[in-house]
Amino acid sequence: MPIRVLPNELVDQIAAGEVIERAASVVKELVENSLDAGSHRIEIDIERGGVGLIRVRDDGGGISAEELPIAISRHATSKIASLDDLEAITTLGFRGEALPSIGSVSRLRVASHPTGAPHASEIHVDGGAVKEVRPCAHPNGTTIEVRDLFFNVPARRKFVRSDATELGHIARLAERIALSRFDVGFRLRSGERVLLDVQAAKEGIDEGRLGQILGKDFLVRSVPIEHHAGPVEIAGWVGLPTASRGQPDQQFWFVNGRAVRDKLLMNAVRVAYRDVLYGGRHPAYVLYLTIDPKLVDVNAHPQKLEVRFRDSRQIHEFVFRAIERVLANTKPDAAATPAAVAGFVSGGQNGSGKYGGGSQYGGGASGYNSGVASGGQYSAPLPFYQASRDPWAVETAVRNAAVSEPGTAFDNLSNRAQSPGSGDHPLGVALAQLHGIYILSQTRDGLVLVDMHAGHERVLYEQLKAAHAASAPASQQLLEPIVVELKPHELEAILESRDDWEKAGFELDALGSTRLALRRVPALLTGQNVGEIVTSVVRDMETDVHGHHLDGAADKFLGTLACRTAIHAHRRLTVPEMNSLLRQMESTDRANQCNHGRPTWTRLSLPELDQLFLRGR
Repeated sequence: MPIRVLPNELVDQIAAGEVIERAASVVKELVENSLDAGSHRIEIDIERGGVGLIRVRDDGGGISAEELPIAISRHATSKIASLDDLEAITTLGFRGEALPSIGSVSRLRVASHPTGAPHASEIHVDGGAVKEVRPCAHPNGTTIEVRDLFFNVPARRKFVRSDATELGHIARLAERIALSRFDVGFRLRSGERVLLDVQAAKEGIDEGRLGQILGKDFLVRSVPIEHHAGPVEIAGWVGLPTASRGQPDQQFWFVNGRAVRDKLLMNAVRVAYRDVLYGGRHPAYVLYLTIDPKLVDVNAHPQKLEVRFRDSRQIHEFVFRAIERVLANTKPDAAATPAAVAGFVSGGQNGSGKYGGGSQYGGGASGYNSGVASGGQYSAPLPFYQASRDPWAVETAVRNAAVSEPGTAFDNLSNRAQSPGSGDHPLGVALAQLHGIYILSQTRDGLVLVDMHAGHERVLYEQLKAAHAASAPASQQLLEPIVVELKPHELEAILESRDDWEKAGFELDALGSTRLALRRVPALLTGQNVGEIVTSVVRDMETDVHGHHLDGAADKFLGTLACRTAIHAHRRLTVPEMNSLLRQMESTDRANQCNHGRPTWTRLSLPELDQLFLRGR
């Protein structure tokens, strides 16, 4: 076949294949043009999932009658004029391909009434065939109608999904665009059904739209973020780890007002959540990155969904540090939402029970599973509480313990309760252990349950990270080395990561192909079964049974070490020991979750208790 120049109609259809993937792509291109035109209200009407009709109406600046034929020509745009403009794009559109590409695979009508013009004008494009401009009746603004999408491209029409599927894509796109511009009102309608109707938000009032699109509890279970460094600024909302979701369906990134699905930015968020998120869960967030347009290239993807940063590593570090700093404050707070809520347990994995009491609670013989029977009933090896002859024995024990720990007695708690803001303990005062797993404590306004292993695991992990960042942690030289029997591949794995072990306070070497000699161990492990802990750490890191989200080898090692050295189920704690753990959790960053992202505590308030027992009715 000889080389030839392709006809314009075929060129337009090829270009449409890159720009117009489905009906939602048409909506995206048209709405972005409306936003660039300075619209304050945009209405979208859909029929048959967008294949029958897509109508986008706005109140923007409009297109003059003389410019209508140019607007539907390839590479015709009012947004850039030179290479310098291309390197600093501030508009959503700039290539001039959308309208001609859409017109080549549909029946297109563009009607517009520019501000100040005596009348409106319209132009029709039928499968690439352009008709003459003629006057029409139309209010100020522009209306673009796209009918019979892909009517002349049967091969593309075969890949169109059902009307419901295509409409779902359009609805999600409309929500994403609505979150990008709070100052613009949007309405999406399919036939007679209104799927989205949001008014332009007043300056500084964005909560209504967020609640309407993402649900009323999004703001309650998220924290605001605002951070800037030089020409870069990040703002928005990041969901608490306990508000994680089974699907990444509430993750929104906007760069200079443009909705993107950029891998670099999404990875930065994932790394920031790495050790506070349960395995297989996804964070929810709405984030806006503002950056000098000269430092970002938006012409890197046919649909402009990805961007390229001039200094990608610096942007990744900036986003990661900003979100990590916000998440570090997720620790017990008297006014905050509890780390564990009923919805987290019942909502996991479509009710499969993955997050219930019988799953992955520490794992192994030393984890939580040892205290939970397969049927969900506790087979607690510790005896149940036996009432003593003195009915005030528990109260007396707590009061006596408070003598050696000032500031935790109920009398002191009551005195502080009379002066708000005087430093009440969010996790309260310990009363007892439940099933050797949970700590029961009392606060001024209710009860608190704390998972003692998960809480202690987070405390140890943060201490290990701090010591690792500052200098080598305290360690103890052994008079005689501890010899640990391992499999050959396990020993090789330890030797390959020798630096991480040494930074954690170990000194080790190999004695043959299956024996490991420990000559120095961290002071943290004094009195512990070091050989068993080392073996557990090696196997956990090899199989990753706990689903760590720690990217760095050192952090992953420290997280596993903290998990294995934390107090485990069925260890008896005294009241002072329990109170000491509660106070440490209150002062530890990210203490609302353990290293694996599981919640560490929950609260039952007095009103909730009253509701359970129908008091006041």
